[in-house]
Amino acid sequence: MTDAPGEGPAEPEATRQTRRGSSAESAAFQAHVRAAREEFETQVAHARDQFGEANERIKQRTGRDLIVATVIGLAAGAVVIASLIFLKWVFAIFAAGVALLGVFELGRALQGAGRKIDLVPQLLFAVVLVAAGFFAEVWLLWVLLFVDVAVIVVWRLLVQMSARDGRTYGEVLDDVLAAVLVQIYVAFMASLAMLLLREDNGEWWVLAFLIIAVASDTGAYATGLALGRTPMAPRISPKKTWEGFAGAVVAALGAGVLLALFMLGLPWWVGLVIGAVILATATAGDLGESMLKRDLGIKDMSSWLPGHGGVLDRLDSILPSAPAALALFLLLSPLAAL
Repeated sequence: MTDAPGEGPAEPEATRQTRRGSSAESAAFQAHVRAAREEFETQVAHARDQFGEANERIKQRTGRDLIVATVIGLAAGAVVIASLIFLKWVFAIFAAGVALLGVFELGRALQGAGRKIDLVPQLLFAVVLVAAGFFAEVWLLWVLLFVDVAVIVVWRLLVQMSARDGRTYGEVLDDVLAAVLVQIYVAFMASLAMLLLREDNGEWWVLAFLIIAVASDTGAYATGLALGRTPMAPRISPKKTWEGFAGAVVAALGAGVLLALFMLGLPWWVGLVIGAVILATATAGDLGESMLKRDLGIKDMSSWLPGHGGVLDRLDSILPSAPAALALFLLLSPLAAL
């Protein structure tokens, strides 16, 4: 049989069947892909809902948004680690900025509680002390601290004399003590961290004590959230538990041993010492700031860091650990050469 004029040759039946089979297989494959994609999207949506519910439960219990807090914490940690490893002076600038924010934050919190705090000299001397910690001789830092306290006190008394607002002697004394507290607690502690930073290999010791302090906080938070039942100091911080403290102990000592062996070049038992000391200072700093906030009648020092509260809410365990880390460096770093 011949083809009609102008038409191509007739397609063989076997070819048509093969093409129909290929089309059916393609359709079945596409249907399988769509089903797998829908199943995957369903699982992702379910996991997202579960994570959201868990995050809401954590937020209700602790008052913190876990997702936001984690993102901010990782970003800050990346900046700190990178600056310490590659450029000390970048970390020094970062630390000075954080110290200024901490001084401003604590000053405003004290002002909100009725204390008279002069922020201009507070901020100026915070810059001076942190810079002196990184650049000046140790004796000069102590001289500047003395000058700092003297100027802060005289400034407050002169401003009070000109104000004539009827404040009692007791209130004025409280104002002066609060002003000195701001400088010693934030600016001077930060300057001691700068003293440690400028030493040979001091950046590794700064990084070590920061990691141990963060590990302590994280261990306490995670363990307390999962297992916390027994209040540790209910009048100071009702949410802190002994179970959480146990988690902090394990995390701090474990971090101390690992850092001593693999970063500081020290024996493992020295890591236990470092971990225990930083654990003690970090816990004391955490409880101390909780007591201060309770006296001031506030939950957080500020709301500048979503999921964390204020700058000082993250520095409460770090600032008191700086002088301890400096002392540990002076006492224990010679062991690395043995």
